[in-house]
Amino acid sequence: MTSKFGATAKWQSWTPYLLSALRIITAFCFMQHGMMKLFAFPKGMGPENSTAVMWTQIWFAGVFEAFGGGLMLLGLFTRPVAFLLSGEMAVTYFQFHASRGFWPAMNGGEVAVLFCFIWLFISAAGGGPLSVDAMLKKK
Repeated sequence: MTSKFGATAKWQSWTPYLLSALRIITAFCFMQHGMMKLFAFPKGMGPENSTAVMWTQIWFAGVFEAFGGGLMLLGLFTRPVAFLLSGEMAVTYFQFHASRGFWPAMNGGEVAVLFCFIWLFISAAGGGPLSVDAMLKKK
């Protein structure tokens, strides 16, 4: 049961803005994985700080993460891009983590699982009021 009075009502009124914050912060973190794969920024992959070889699966993952993450940061084409990124993270989890055991904490897949389900949620919920999509909808 929710109250229409006091702190509960005020806190609930923040829901759309917290959705936007979730999208923005998740995108900022997500983009870093792609930037590492494509541009070795803020550092490269592995101990040699390398980038992904062009046209390989890991390079395409970097493209999705860097540029899809950029679209998510802006909140542009939010629903379809978030759905695509959710699928990318599901593939990542099952291809690279699940074979190392059932529990994500043990197989190193927590980040992939969280990204997958956050993007899936955002594909359903939209980008929130602080997004380019919301700005374009007002016009």
